[in-house]
Amino acid sequence: MIDSARLYLVTPVLDSHEAFAPVLTAALDAAPVDCVLLRLPPHDDGLRRKVATALTPLVQERGAALLIEADTRLAAAVGADGVHVEGAGDDLASALGSMKPARIVGCGRLPDRDAAMEAGETGVDYLMFGDEAEVAPFDERLDRVGWWAEIFQVPCVAMAASLDEVKPLAEASAEFIGLGDALWDDPRGAAAVIAEVAATLAAVAEAKAAALAGS
Repeated sequence: MIDSARLYLVTPVLDSHEAFAPVLTAALDAAPVDCVLLRLPPHDDGLRRKVATALTPLVQERGAALLIEADTRLAAAVGADGVHVEGAGDDLASALGSMKPARIVGCGRLPDRDAAMEAGETGVDYLMFGDEAEVAPFDERLDRVGWWAEIFQVPCVAMAASLDEVKPLAEASAEFIGLGDALWDDPRGAAAVIAEVAATLAAVAEAKAAALAGS
């Protein structure tokens, strides 16, 4: 049986946890989620720690890993599962040195194939495609995901800018489908969206398995 792509959620930038906690809980309870990336405002250390302290156990108690954007000290302080950093430079090297092997280190904002290959050779746990500051056209992102998944062993997270992108990204063999604004901004609510996406991923896996069995 071919495994279904797994879910990776990216929160909005959160300056409080009270209103978001029940939304996140509903999403995590709707279908299995592997990872949540917590995004926080950059300049208020006290607020960052308060939000991270509240949401880390909420996520972990539901079987998902909680990663914090860029901040290795905060991740260690609140018992998070790791960090996500931008680019294949000094920040990635520093995160790998302080976090591995006990915690997860992921990397995104990789503008081209050379940057992706450079990051993939560092010992990083996954690469993220589609999280650039200016999102590339979908055909380009889909091509990048398919290229990476076919050739390299390091898992990739394919960010879906809309729910219509979930199926083709899964068909391109992304190990993880990332959901951010496409999830949180949907008027149906996070639980309904997660359930729909999980069903789509399961259907893609079943179709791949059937095609393989018939070949």
